[in-house]
Amino acid sequence: MLDDFMVRAALAGLGLVMATGALGSFVVWRRMAYFGDSTSHAAILGVALSFAFAFPLYLGTLAVAVGMALLVAWLTGRGQSMDTVLGVLAHSALAVGLVAVSFVPGLRVDLDAFLFGDILAVGKDDLVWIWGGAALVLALLIWRWQRLIAATVNEELAMASGIDPKFERLILSLALAVVVAIAIRIVGALLISAMLIVPAAAARGFSRTPEQMVGFATLAGIISVLGGLWGSLRLDTPAGPSIVVVAAMIYALSLVTYRR
Repeated sequence: MLDDFMVRAALAGLGLVMATGALGSFVVWRRMAYFGDSTSHAAILGVALSFAFAFPLYLGTLAVAVGMALLVAWLTGRGQSMDTVLGVLAHSALAVGLVAVSFVPGLRVDLDAFLFGDILAVGKDDLVWIWGGAALVLALLIWRWQRLIAATVNEELAMASGIDPKFERLILSLALAVVVAIAIRIVGALLISAMLIVPAAAARGFSRTPEQMVGFATLAGIISVLGGLWGSLRLDTPAGPSIVVVAAMIYALSLVTYRR
């Protein structure tokens, strides 16, 4: 029988996958991978602030991630290039976060856990945050599904239908912020984007509808989590990176087996 910590780790990973399957598909469709990287890098600053002011970890990282999303939306709305804004903010936020960490006693030793994840240390309280955040993201995407799809396929046609593409982009940015906040304990700031992008990229070639791609991406994520935890247990490897390695293997397999 599995130990309690492995059961909690599996539940945490599956909770994350419930959100990344759908959201990751939009990230791939809209080419928002760099935005995911930028938001996850900024999460390190949220970790430092959480420890410095004794906030709950998820609350601090969520606040910084949401702030990042709103700042990007504001700067791009003022005519700044998206790539430039993301490049400046991603590296600046990561640098500020690492500097802030040096001023927080006791956090330096634990920094690897937030960079690469520590899913095996997830507790019952963490599961509440993870599943609650995943449910919030899913509810948000289901609520805006048709509008998000329309804005993704063709922004001009969406505008003609009365849909504001900028608002839908902001919805996705806020959903990404929530996922970053709940994923930092599972796969870490440096691997969050991989869990958003890789399963969705693997599912893309086998899907004919958006709903199929979400389903296949979720399935690929579930296999990645369970396979990565199994490999971590058997081979004594880091759990977070092991999950991403399995996801990468699924993507490689999809390239070999799929024929256009």
